Amino acid sequence: MNDLSGEFVESFARGLRVIECFGADAQKLTLTDVANRTGFSRAAARRLLRTLQTLGYADTDGKHFRLTPRILDLGFSYIASLGFANQARPFLEDVTARLNESCSLAVLDSSDIVYVARSAAPHRIMSVALAVGTRLPANATSMGQVLLAHQPELWLRDYLANARLEARTRFSIVDRADLRRRLADVQRQGYALVDQELEEGLKSLAVPVFRADGSICAALNISAQTNRFSDSRMISELLPTLQTAAAKIGETQT
Repeated sequence: MNDLSGEFVESFARGLRVIECFGADAQKLTLTDVANRTGFSRAAARRLLRTLQTLGYADTDGKHFRLTPRILDLGFSYIASLGFANQARPFLEDVTARLNESCSLAVLDSSDIVYVARSAAPHRIMSVALAVGTRLPANATSMGQVLLAHQPELWLRDYLANARLEARTRFSIVDRADLRRRLADVQRQGYALVDQELEEGLKSLAVPVFRADGSICAALNISAQTNRFSDSRMISELLPTLQTAAAKIGETQT
């Protein structure tokens, strides 16, 4: 931040903080709510909310503020810039057609994964609805563990030292040494198999998607109910199809 202090626009950053304080658990917020969540004064929060309202990114009923659908333009601008998300979709759909299981593609954003493409099976297996743009903690997800396992060592050290490891279930790995060992196993074996670490009753198998230069660009996964697949069955019956799809997606990247 110090190196960029002359180029850092504080007001823009504050506006983004206001946007980020809305979410699934905070779809409508009062002015006081926004001030409390951001740490800004009520006057500053009001100015920022009114600016977002004027630009069409927020609306109010006089008491509560909420984001408008136009805010999606910001996220979809990013998705559109990821050409491989559109290129990958047919391969995800092929995996779903072959295995009758949901298939997803995600990238790493700090300590979270972000879904950039998804092909859903007819049967729903998660309590949380997943869609493009969904964020989940990397430590508790198969795609997150794959993405973390293939990061540069210095980046990974910083992550393990500073990231908040979220416990989504009693099976989630929140001990940093345990996570380090898991990531070493994931890198060695070439896939991550997560058993009820994100949601009880759910298993997930993920593999890396590599660019032509060998760097990781995304992770691809399949999720299934624990009562339908043992670990050995997931690896023997699902892993080859997933690896083939990941290799084909990687071939589209430069």
